Amino acid sequence: RFQIQRGKTDPTSYKSLGDCFRTIFQREGLLGFYKGILPPVLAETPKRAVKFFTFEQYKKLLGYVSLPPGLAFAVAGLGSGLTEAVVVNPFEVVKVTLQSNQNAFTEQPSSFVQAQQIIKTGGLGFQGLNKGLTATLGRHGVFNMVYFGFYFNVKNVLPVNKDPNLEFLRKFGIGLVSGTIASIINIPFDVAKSRIQGPQPVPGEIKYRTCFKTMATVYKEEG
Repeated sequence: RFQIQRGKTDPTSYKSLGDCFRTIFQREGLLGFYKGILPPVLAETPKRAVKFFTFEQYKKLLGYVSLPPGLAFAVAGLGSGLTEAVVVNPFEVVKVTLQSNQNAFTEQPSSFVQAQQIIKTGGLGFQGLNKGLTATLGRHGVFNMVYFGFYFNVKNVLPVNKDPNLEFLRKFGIGLVSGTIASIINIPFDVAKSRIQGPQPVPGEIKYRTCFKTMATVYKEEG
């Protein structure tokens, strides 16, 4: 909801995270927080499988190219993220559409009905079930590139600890920092994706059309 609102002038603007939670609970009830839960649940297993399988495959392919190990991890991560994005994007379109609906949970269509409506009105292409694909490619590609590149480079630099508890903390800490940095870097793509896949400001007019144009518009209007 934060990502689809258009600055303080948006009538549906939330003042803070707490205000967002409070408003959703008051208007839409407890189930309002679980809108769009089915698409990511359905996508999670194939998403994870594609992410890690393709990462290993890209890493093997890059073994035939004389790249420094650190760069090879980052490029393999980029490739896995781009592949993953193609798989998850249709699920993301349905999820964002459901989450942007401010009706009560019981009043909105199911995930499958919503998907059928999207296909009926926009088809399977870039105006329908694959709307915002370029932004999703950027989101997953950048995240995986930074995450895998940072994680494996730092993991190989910091010495392994013989104490299993300290070793767990070492890996947990590296993973936490990697995920945080990757999220900070890829969030503009995520905002662009939500704007493109979510409701347009004026019905019938497409304001947020492509990834980088959407980023430029958001930067110009909202900083």
